[in-house]
Amino acid sequence: MKFFSVEEANALLPTVRRIVESIQRQHNRLLSFQAAARYAAEGAEQGGGGMPEGPSYVAILSRLADGAGQLESLGVQLKDYSRGLIDFPSLREGRVVLLCWQLGEGDQVQWWHDVDAGFAGRQPL
Repeated sequence: MKFFSVEEANALLPTVRRIVESIQRQHNRLLSFQAAARYAAEGAEQGGGGMPEGPSYVAILSRLADGAGQLESLGVQLKDYSRGLIDFPSLREGRVVLLCWQLGEGDQVQWWHDVDAGFAGRQPL
């Protein structure tokens, strides 16, 4: 597990923002296929299935997975696709914590939380 200082997280944020924005766009596009995918899954259980938009659906899933993989390769944890919520593992007073950021919060990480506290336990840096 990579650990980030606040400065390292902030330096990586422009790259991360670009990836998270792409993930969020793909996730929003994926949501438009929900009903068709559910219908296709139900049909598959009965020996039929399929969906005309299948190739587009699969392409979006692939781009979504690619974006998540890019974040993972950087050491960044994706927590919520639709909100664009991510965490940077960090050390604070000798324990592992998460520096927390989401789309729309600006150009710097300003929050942290304990690993088991989640978003609701965010505290200002």
